[in-house]
Amino acid sequence: MGEAAFLGKLNEAQRRAAEYAAGGPLLIIAGAGSGKTSTLAHRVAFLIASGADPRRILLMTFSRRAASEMTGRVRRICAEALGAKGWGAKSGILTDALAWAGTFHSIGARLLHEHAPSIGLDPDFTIHDREDSADLLNLARHDLGFSRTEKRFPTKSTCLAIYSRAVNSEAPLDEVLGRAFPWCAGWSEELRKLFAAYVEAKQAQNVLDYDDLLLYWARMAEEPALAADMGGRFDHVLVDEYQDTNRLQASILLGLKPDGRGLTVVGDDAQSIYAFRAADVRNILDFPQKFAPPAEIVTLERNYRSTQPILAAANAVISHARERIAKNLWTDRASAVRPALVVVRDEADQANYIVEQVLEARECGAPLKSQAILFRAAHHSGLLEIELTRRNIPFVKFGGLKFLDSAHVKDMLALLRFARNPRDRVAGFRLLKILPGVGPSSAGRALDAIGGASDPLAALAALPAPAKSGEDWPAFVAALRDIAAGAGWPTEVARARLWYEPHLERLHEDFATRQIDLVQLEQIAATYPSRERFLTELTLDPPDATSAEAGVPLLDEDYLILSTIHSAKGQEWKSVFLLNVVDGCIPSDLATGTSAEIEEERRLLYVAMTRARDHLHLMVPQRFFTHGQHARGDRHIYAARSRFIPDDLMGLFEQISWPRIASETAARGPRPQARIDLGARMRGMWR
Repeated sequence: MGEAAFLGKLNEAQRRAAEYAAGGPLLIIAGAGSGKTSTLAHRVAFLIASGADPRRILLMTFSRRAASEMTGRVRRICAEALGAKGWGAKSGILTDALAWAGTFHSIGARLLHEHAPSIGLDPDFTIHDREDSADLLNLARHDLGFSRTEKRFPTKSTCLAIYSRAVNSEAPLDEVLGRAFPWCAGWSEELRKLFAAYVEAKQAQNVLDYDDLLLYWARMAEEPALAADMGGRFDHVLVDEYQDTNRLQASILLGLKPDGRGLTVVGDDAQSIYAFRAADVRNILDFPQKFAPPAEIVTLERNYRSTQPILAAANAVISHARERIAKNLWTDRASAVRPALVVVRDEADQANYIVEQVLEARECGAPLKSQAILFRAAHHSGLLEIELTRRNIPFVKFGGLKFLDSAHVKDMLALLRFARNPRDRVAGFRLLKILPGVGPSSAGRALDAIGGASDPLAALAALPAPAKSGEDWPAFVAALRDIAAGAGWPTEVARARLWYEPHLERLHEDFATRQIDLVQLEQIAATYPSRERFLTELTLDPPDATSAEAGVPLLDEDYLILSTIHSAKGQEWKSVFLLNVVDGCIPSDLATGTSAEIEEERRLLYVAMTRARDHLHLMVPQRFFTHGQHARGDRHIYAARSRFIPDDLMGLFEQISWPRIASETAARGPRPQARIDLGARMRGMWR
């Protein structure tokens, strides 16, 4: 295309990635703060400006918000690249520009709906969120008698976590149990039976869970005809945050583009920290060699976030990784301030030091929201939270309750789902129990009665009304029929809200607050073209709650950020304090069983360090107080600086003892550690 003026804002490496036109696979290694999103957006815009049909571009991100932001940015860049006249000429094509931008799960759901008849699925299937999936799994657990075993059987949430890990990691059940759930290893055969029953229950009720969306899609991608059909509809496939993909997602990409032509993935192996969700760092490490010739690699090393001393320390920490794709972050942001390694006596002093530093920075003009305290595990911040509360310093601890997790929103969505798919037993059970006079037993009998009917809603209407339900029963049936008839989208949501609001007021004291969420739900629905797309995408990627349940202070305009490192990924702050940079916390004692676990802990520290723009404080408490965990009762245990900051890196940090009581034990290094009917195929997995 020649010199493209709209790429002029990119640096040399970013531009090389955006303009890559060889056609083969491309891996963009995007270091922390290196402008990854901008580079990917410019690459998509470059493809469109070069003549690519945006309707034949598949762009996958890990959140709906990221996809929306990426699409908006691409539109703005395209308008700049093509000019008003050129952009207008493409308006017909671009009316639905990047219609195939979304999360892996949402794209999978759309493709499954399209191909449902050819793979043995009913196109009217509904999707269960995690809570509904756990409830359905629990029903199967009860039916098999596992809730009444002599020894305590794993809970429904643990069972679902095991099932999800096995599916997404494509690992044998026994291997998953041994590696991630050793306390459940004795239940291997029972779990296998449970998962088989769970799969059969989902298929009988025409529902899929989150994991099915990837599993069915991956199995479709193994079928040559289906894979060719799906891959052939996209000239370009681009994937963000590739280091966070699991084996299923990687196999989907290889199925769609086996030769890698038109395939671009963006990510950073040094920020792969989600193994507990079955993310596999090997996907990005091994990506180039999956193709012949190997994929082109473009590395983005210029950092636009942090100062050079912070980057020097972070680079040094990750340089000790056993295996990585080489890069060295650098920046023009010079500074004389090195990151601080702060040695304190205990967690109480750690809290006091942080509070003093935060308040001092605030007095110097740094808002509380520009400062963050990060930690490896949520319970690490307990003493700090007490001190913040005592000093009347507002804070938010991430993350808060999700919009979809609110009971009133789940009730509304259950009505919409049940109207679409009356075989969805979990949705029906939830709805029926809302009605006065309907308990679990009568709800179960009603669902049993309509289970085999050709027209379940008609069968429901024919049932005698429960004795204490009064006028609520016919009103419920009428609402279901109106919504199922499809009065027009999104008026169906308004109809559901009108039915539900009297029950909301009856069931919840904070009716007015929750009603705000229902109004917002109706507004959100108006942004979707159909009930199907709305239910799918909202279930897969819900927005944050707006009511008081979200946990954000409503009376303070400024507040301090507290966050786990996992929740902080992708964020940045002017000042960052990292708690408990000691062995046992980073790395966690629970994550040192294998070298792979230790390497992920190292990456966690790297991610935490690279969140800071100007100031970074790594806190090193010398001792921790434990209560009743030893034969001698309450006691102090002594901690050593994290093994990830060995002696040879100490020159990169400003070493501070606080209060000023320098101690030899404080500076010592780490302790030595010894330590194609796809339905049938899904059922067969557990036999």
